[in-house]
Order: sequence, then C-alpha cells, then structure tokens
Amino acid sequence: MSGRRFVDTNVLVYAHDSSAGPKHDRAASLIQELWESGGDVLSTQVLQDLCVNLRRRTTRPGSGDEIRRLIRDYLGWKVITNTPATIVEALDAQQRRQLSFWDALIICAAETAGASILYSEVLSPDQTYGSLRVVNPFGTSP
Repeated sequence: MSGRRFVDTNVLVYAHDSSAGPKHDRAASLIQELWESGGDVLSTQVLQDLCVNLRRRTTRPGSGDEIRRLIRDYLGWKVITNTPATIVEALDAQQRRQLSFWDALIICAAETAGASILYSEVLSPDQTYGSLRVVNPFGTSP
C-alpha cells in the first residue's frame, strides 16, 4: 500500500467555499497539507463534481475562469480516470457493499490508486473497504 490519500468532492468544495465556516477552515488546512506533501489522489468524477458544486452550490459561485484554473491546479495531483471497466467494477461493488453507485465509484477509484485513506464526509467514518479506510476530516479525530 502506497499510503496515498484520496479526497472526495465534499472536502474540496468546503476547502474552496469560504462561507462553510469551520468546515472550510479544516478542509482548507487538510488540502494545504496535501499540497505541501506533493498532492494526493482525485478522480475524474471528483473533478467533475467539484466543477458543478462550485458553480451551483456555494454561496459565491465561482466563474468559469476561476474553476478552470482550480481544476488545472488539481491536475498536478494523481488523477484516476474512470474507465468502462471501472464502471462495471463499481456496479459490482455497489451490489456487494450495499452502496450508492456514486460512492462505489469513488471507492473503486481510490482502490485503483492504491490509496490507504479516503477523506470523505459522505461515507461512514472508520469504515474499511479492503485496505482503504474512510476518514471524516470534520470529525473529532481526523
């Protein structure tokens, strides 16, 4: 296991939404730590969701140019491209693990990257999927 850390969309949205209060502060701090350590792992799904959420679900929606620059920055991290095979794998994982398809796709991408930690607020904290452990960075012990 490489010790890579995979970041789910919600953590990135909070990191770039200054109106998110303490969640913004924690997420921004975590993302800064990851940048300082050379970045970590995202997937095409996370980048797509980030674009949509920063345009539609934040107090101050980002402009196309701002979001484009941000996405280009995140391309410096390892980005897992979801392939047709990944989609089939996620369908299997969805059924086997009783998850939503989108959560299963995130987990499959994190496993493909060899991540040991998945930072997410959506998935159950401390849940493990093989050698992948979910960590809620907004909990009492991130």
